[in-house]
Amino acid sequence: MRAQVPPTLGAIAGEEDLRPAPPKRELRGFWVATVANIDWPSQRGAAPEHYRRDYRRLLDAGQRAGLNAVFVQIRPASDAFYKSDLEPWSKYLTGRQGKPPGEGDDPLPFLIAEAHRHNMEFHAWFNPYRATMDTVTRSLAPLHPYKRHPDWFIKYAGQYLYNPGLPDVRNHIKRVIMDVVRRYDIDGVHFDDYFYPYPEPGQVFHDEQAFQSQNPDNLGLADWRRQNVNTLIHDLHDSIRTAKRWVKFGISPFGVWMNKSADPLGSDTRAGQPSYSNLYADSRLWLKEGWVDYILPQLYWSTKFRLVPYATLLEWWTRNHFNRHLYIGHGTYRMLESTRSDTAWRNPRELPRQVRLNRDYPADVQGSVFFSAKSVANNPLHTTDSLREDAYRAPALVPVMPWLDSLAPRPVREMVLRRKGSTATLTWQPDPTPAADGDLAAYYVLYRFERGQVMGPNDPRRILTVQRPTLLAQPGTFADTTALPGVAYAYYLTAVDRLHNESVPVRIFSEGKFEVEVLAAAPPANAPAPAVAARPAPRPQPPVATAPRSEPRPAPSVSEAPAKVKVKEKPRRRGFFARLFGLK
Repeated sequence: MRAQVPPTLGAIAGEEDLRPAPPKRELRGFWVATVANIDWPSQRGAAPEHYRRDYRRLLDAGQRAGLNAVFVQIRPASDAFYKSDLEPWSKYLTGRQGKPPGEGDDPLPFLIAEAHRHNMEFHAWFNPYRATMDTVTRSLAPLHPYKRHPDWFIKYAGQYLYNPGLPDVRNHIKRVIMDVVRRYDIDGVHFDDYFYPYPEPGQVFHDEQAFQSQNPDNLGLADWRRQNVNTLIHDLHDSIRTAKRWVKFGISPFGVWMNKSADPLGSDTRAGQPSYSNLYADSRLWLKEGWVDYILPQLYWSTKFRLVPYATLLEWWTRNHFNRHLYIGHGTYRMLESTRSDTAWRNPRELPRQVRLNRDYPADVQGSVFFSAKSVANNPLHTTDSLREDAYRAPALVPVMPWLDSLAPRPVREMVLRRKGSTATLTWQPDPTPAADGDLAAYYVLYRFERGQVMGPNDPRRILTVQRPTLLAQPGTFADTTALPGVAYAYYLTAVDRLHNESVPVRIFSEGKFEVEVLAAAPPANAPAPAVAARPAPRPQPPVATAPRSEPRPAPSVSEAPAKVKVKEKPRRRGFFARLFGLK
């Protein structure tokens, strides 16, 4: 079990942080690109021990920066960073496509478990349509789909791409992704901006035959191409929801949907490759129909870039995410470039400025993701330090998605504090009874308060640790070595499920005036009791029709979480600690 200890402990133990609290709920992530070994692995064909060490270092850097999500590219070009019967091992992992890694290793379970150990969500990143990075087909492994179905592919701009207009292609892509969803404990399925290819001068994407044979609605070419992509997105959403209701589906499109000059619904920008018209990716429709759980537009321009100003585009997305989560993709890699077209990225204040702009829309922007992991780890212009010391100085929980799950897990059954000198050791026993939706706690959040501080699990600066057990329903323990002798503290412990719904807290109040202090606490008298005695089967998912999904309801706060169970009231006396900490 790995504890995430925030950098605010010094402030809690001594000097008070008087700055406004950062958001408690905020997704903070980075992309780990494997194509061409951009971020990981650092060396093709390395032993498992070597690539595991490289990956841990990236996650360590992300955790130090305050991140809570990682997006790992596991299918860069119709290949696999995991054991697959459908597509070959990636050459970016082993050095030759189709060659298995050493020791019979399957890296994906390790990648997921290590992300969870670092208190990060793991989003499996797939490139749906890219099949190769060149046109040298003799180097493709026998398991590569090109070897069996060359008619599925179109040569374009020096590489092979899947033809999105073929139903067999869509079925294969969906089969590949659902194989991962069913076999591995991922938290999300993720696509980037590559759908139909970016237009290249003098290049034509020759899908004329499919356009003639696979167009029963007699659509124009542009609308037909968009329909092909929409069909994949819609079908994949339905399949994921049926297989595992807790697995999220999100997409990171090119930052501009359409320019306002070409479409009145578009943004006041002058981008050269709008995704709707050039890539046939109608991200606005996916959001409106509820086919994605989050959108992560790539806003890689600076706040000073005139053609596509960051603030202008950000404001457009806040009006067009249709109550699905909106995370912003930041081009931190640009700080490592010597670009002349967007020099504001050379200013160390640019990235913090963008994060602050995001937070100007607290009801609409739920977080940030940085491209890519190497730029976060390398700390260009000391911007990672700046985030860690200011915007991300307190940990954040991932925002809830009430359309997937709005029910909190049951609180821990018992918590015990043993305090001696400057160490307060807390242990707890989870409640093995699942909540009404069948969920157990996936991790725990421990808060600490001093005299005069507002008590309640709403201020992330009071988070002492976040602990995620390797298995559900495992007992937990944490040693607080920053407790000052003679100082009174209140400890709150909450249980959180894998979709980040947080239980009511279990509370212990320690006066700290005795040489040895042993205290115990149970859930409050009005805490919910289970509505079910055993874990129910997953809720059946009916087929989703083509009509738009209903709008999601707002996520409840911890105090307003819907009761899963019957409630019993028990009178409680208002004693010393109630007076000390202002409890009612």
